[in-house]
Amino acid sequence: MGKGRHKPGREVTAFFDSDDDSLSSTSTVSEQSTVITVDRVRSRFDDLDGLLDNLYEKRSSTRENALSGLVSAFESNVLVGYVSNKYITLLNQYINSIKRGSALEAKKAARAIGLLALTIGAGVESQELMVESVPHLTQALKVGSDASKKSAVLECLAISTFIGATDAEATDKVMKIIWDFMHPKSGLNVSGANKLPPPVLVAAVSAWSFLLTVFDGWRISSNNWQESISFLTLLLDKDDRSVRIAAGEAIALIFETGRLDKFSKELTGSFVEGNNGNNIGGFGHVESLKGKILNRARDLSAEAGGKGTAKKDLNDQRDLFHDVVDFIEHGVSPETSIKICGEVLTLSTWAQVIQMNYLKRFLGVGFNKHMQENELLHDVFDFTPKGKQQLSVKEKRIFRSPNSALNKTRTQVLNKSRMLAQDRQHGHFAVTHEDA
Repeated sequence: MGKGRHKPGREVTAFFDSDDDSLSSTSTVSEQSTVITVDRVRSRFDDLDGLLDNLYEKRSSTRENALSGLVSAFESNVLVGYVSNKYITLLNQYINSIKRGSALEAKKAARAIGLLALTIGAGVESQELMVESVPHLTQALKVGSDASKKSAVLECLAISTFIGATDAEATDKVMKIIWDFMHPKSGLNVSGANKLPPPVLVAAVSAWSFLLTVFDGWRISSNNWQESISFLTLLLDKDDRSVRIAAGEAIALIFETGRLDKFSKELTGSFVEGNNGNNIGGFGHVESLKGKILNRARDLSAEAGGKGTAKKDLNDQRDLFHDVVDFIEHGVSPETSIKICGEVLTLSTWAQVIQMNYLKRFLGVGFNKHMQENELLHDVFDFTPKGKQQLSVKEKRIFRSPNSALNKTRTQVLNKSRMLAQDRQHGHFAVTHEDA
């Protein structure tokens, strides 16, 4: 880059970590506050453009710092206005970082793609994001050994598919990618899982479970998951507690689907109805499977802590498997209440609990902000934040009209982006077709 070109650094990252009003703030409609809001939008958009520009730099550390700034910005704000006509540019640069960058750069880029998907929300754009990114994310799982990169890639696959997949088949294909990664064709000896560090195995099991939450029992593939119960049950014996917890959640979710026959080779075909309408052989197989899982779940729900055991982790395991036992044995669903933005949200199924926990872990410090302002999350959890109001006619005219000051600012920023893109194509920012 030329001298004097803006290179956002630590101060920009800190700026986006602040907890002030978001870009879309409409708390007042006075002329003065409108000017302030527009100035804030212009300033932040310029900062984001500077970070985006730095993704074209040759120095890897510059790109890594830019990705850190963008990740921080998208965590702490719901930047719908910024990505509305720029998501393809962002996505292409993120993909380039995954393809050509270091493990650290690829890790940050994968997280950035997931945050971009959450910002875009469901629709044609998120579908395009998924289609474009999945092949490169899949390849990233196959190369290198960095555990944190692979975990980030698995999270990105799960988030982008959860939002962008338009049918069961598309979701199923990505679940199969994740499954084959953690459980390559190896019978039931979990040899594939033994090669993965526990954090990566947890990330894979959790990503697979997260995507399974979108299915009802009848839409689940009858062919892909016939070894899943056996595999997950064996993971309950792993030394790492976080692996046991992830496997326990997945097993509970499978039971909640009501179609165990689709997840166990032993049960396949056992639910064929006879002439008298009764299931042939199914009941005995199910009871045997339930008994095996219940015995192990009871042990884990009452496990004693040894010397050096982290108390919180142990309590998390006990609580989880106590709920698993109650659900499998008595049909009692878990019920969890979480206070968000002054409102209490109650979750009463394993699918809801897994979705909430996954998105909360992924968003981290930005969870409350996104739950307050992200329309996608409102739809997923049927949640309306306290104090959320419809815009008045005057507010809509000020903030949503094509002629409003705010939208004029956005147009100016988008025009600037287009000119920069042309410069990159014809000048020293150029990226060859082969590089892309």
